[in-house]
Formats: sequence, C-alpha cells, structure tokens
Amino acid sequence: MTEKRHLVVSITAHGYGHVAQTAPVLNALYRLMPDLKITVRCALEPEHLRSRIQAPFSHLAEPGDIGMLMSSPLDVRVAESCAAYRDLHAGWDRRVANEAQLLRDMQADFVFSNVGYLPLAGAVRAGISCAALCSLNWADIYRYYCGDDDIAAQMQSCYANAGGFLRATPGMEMSDLPNVLPVSPIAAVGRNRRAELDRLLRLPAGDRLVLVSMGGIASRLPVGRWPRMDRVRWLVPRCWQVDHPDAIEIESLPLGFSDLLASSDALICKPGYGSFVEAACSGVPVLYVSRANWPESSCLIAWLEQHGRCREVTRDEIEAGEVGGALRALWNLPNREPLEPEGTRQVADWLAAKLSA
Repeated sequence: MTEKRHLVVSITAHGYGHVAQTAPVLNALYRLMPDLKITVRCALEPEHLRSRIQAPFSHLAEPGDIGMLMSSPLDVRVAESCAAYRDLHAGWDRRVANEAQLLRDMQADFVFSNVGYLPLAGAVRAGISCAALCSLNWADIYRYYCGDDDIAAQMQSCYANAGGFLRATPGMEMSDLPNVLPVSPIAAVGRNRRAELDRLLRLPAGDRLVLVSMGGIASRLPVGRWPRMDRVRWLVPRCWQVDHPDAIEIESLPLGFSDLLASSDALICKPGYGSFVEAACSGVPVLYVSRANWPESSCLIAWLEQHGRCREVTRDEIEAGEVGGALRALWNLPNREPLEPEGTRQVADWLAAKLSA
C-alpha cells in the first residue's frame, strides 16, 4: 500500500484574502488527489478555514508570519511592524533550524506557503520541496514600509530559493524574483441564490442587497450611523453589532460567503485580492474605500477597472455612509461578463504534478 503524500500548507492570517487564494486550490487539488494528507498551519479561526476549505485537513493553530501589524483594515502600524521584524530576524538561523526540524517531524513531502517565508526557508534547510502562492510577498511589502536592508534581503532569499513562486493575477510585479510563475485569477465562485434570499427576507421586488465586508482584519464600520437609503439593505457581520433598521446579519442567513456575494447587488470593501477577484468572477459590482498607502492596491484596482465594475469612495464617505450616489453610479455601469478563475485549476495541476513526481 502506497503511503499518503503529506502536503503542509501555511496560510498567513493577515486578513482573509490569503485563505481566499489558497482554499479553492486545495479543494481542486483534493479532487485530483483524494488520498492526499493535508495539514493547514494558520492562526485564523478554524470555523472560517473549514467554511472555505472543503478538502479534509488537520489544523495547527500557529501564530504564523508577521505580515504587517494593523490597527484597522486600512491602517498599518509601521514602527511596530518594523520592530517585530527586527526581533524575528535577530535569531533567524535558529528559527530556520527549528522550522526545518518541525517539518521533518511532521514528515512533510511538500510545503506550500501563502505567503510566509519562514516555512519556505525551513523546507529548503530540511531538503523538502516547497513553493509559494500569492499576489504579493512580504519582502516587497517590508521594503515599502521599512526600507531595503539586510532583513529584506533575507526575506527575498527565502522566496527566491523556493521551487516556485506562483504569482496570482492580479498581483504585484515581483520582477526581482527569478522563480515567479504567473497564474490566472483564483477564486471560489458562489451560486446566485437571490430568489431564495428574497423569499427568506420577504424582500419586495427591486430592493437591493449590499454586502459590506472589510476582509477579516478586526475592525468595524459605523453602519448604525449610516443614513437610510431607499430600498437598500446592508448585509453586515454580526460581530459589528449594528443597530440599523436596514441591516441584516450575515450569520442569520443560510448561505456561505461566496453564495452570499454572488447573490448581492454590490459589495462594499477595501481593495483586497479575495474581495475583488470573487466579485469580478461573480459579476458583482464593487464600491471600494481608498487604501492609497498599501502597495498592492494599485495593481488590484487597475485589474478590477478592466475586468469588473467598480467605484472608489473616500474613507470619510464610507465612515459617514455617504455612498448613495456612488452606488447609483455603480449600478448604472454596463454589465461585464463574469471571469472564469482559471488559476485555481492551473495551480492545482502544478501541485499535483510536483506531489506525484
């Protein structure tokens, strides 16, 4: 009897976008390799992981990589982030050695990271095949905020020494990585169940449902203070504790996030890979809040302008709920044909070939 291959997957907990990229790939890979053993290392709540990853997996709740420390979905704690990286890299060789031993103890056959670099460094040290998947890498993000120094060089080396960096579209350029393999968009595309929602909520014909999501980083929008907008209902997370006559808690509905997005009339969000690509692949227009001080934003926005329908609002406008005019302009834009997320199968096929070699 052939022993199961063991894929160890590290997913950063910097918001939900990294899970949104990784989960569809794991689901497609499991269909190709149903005997594959999968271990997911991630600090996000297991309920969220299991809502997105249908493939069977074991979960290790580990702190994971730093990413960037955030005070809100839009605000980076730059000084604290740079200090955290200095602490991490002060004992870098020891950390890599410990990671290598952990991966050996786990009997990993392949390490797949989105997009922490320590698992990649540990895999290389242990002689285990590895690869990264993401629309960004932390070396580029670190340089943007903290400068191009020895820490950035160490981070860059970890990514460059991996067996491949599958750069999801849309994504940052990463021209200085020799192992970049561009892949098409990746997304979990939900099913439009709007008729079912309308019956459940007893919505009159013509009422609009607007999904409001800030991507999993702890924060909330003051939707309770937003002015009422004729025939518009706001779908919001329960943890925001919104007291508004037109607010509906997402958790009260019998739909997963992808189906809920595909059933909505618009999405309000910050620029983020998962939100933008899932919306474009579901044919849902996007109202996004300005996030100029995040280096990935420009490539995401340029791509969505080309492939979807979108409008930008300011942070002040989103805080005050002054979005009526922007939403009406959004709904007046001509429809775009939803995209097929072909990158999902591309990455799954690539991983299956590596795991079967």
